[in-house]
Amino acid sequence: MFGISFSELLLVALIALLVLGPERLPGAARTAGLWIGRIKRSFNAIKTEVEREIGADEIRRQLHNEQILQLEREMQATKNDLMGQKPADTEQPATAQVQAAEQPPAEPQPAPSQQQPTTASSQDNTPKP
Repeated sequence: MFGISFSELLLVALIALLVLGPERLPGAARTAGLWIGRIKRSFNAIKTEVEREIGADEIRRQLHNEQILQLEREMQATKNDLMGQKPADTEQPATAQVQAAEQPPAEPQPAPSQQQPTTASSQDNTPKP
């Protein structure tokens, strides 16, 4: 991690032995180990908290974006309703399609040319001068 080789660690241990002496070296090593462990745990807790906050921010951002998209869809649907248009991106529900298929076809109405002509006297009830 720091680029310290085994020979450098051995040199540091030898200097600590000469400075502290054989009686205090084990206690100093234990104390150093405890402090290093506490520092590592603190850094890991901070790292976890930061990652959790970043994740929460991303989730909030995604929820906000989804809410904006939903509002845009609702606005488009309202606009289409007001304009009298059918939205192009929505499909007819499957149940409506099935109901339409089950209905019998409507009776054909006679074409205007097939209707019986009416006389002018029957349509016009006003007296002629």
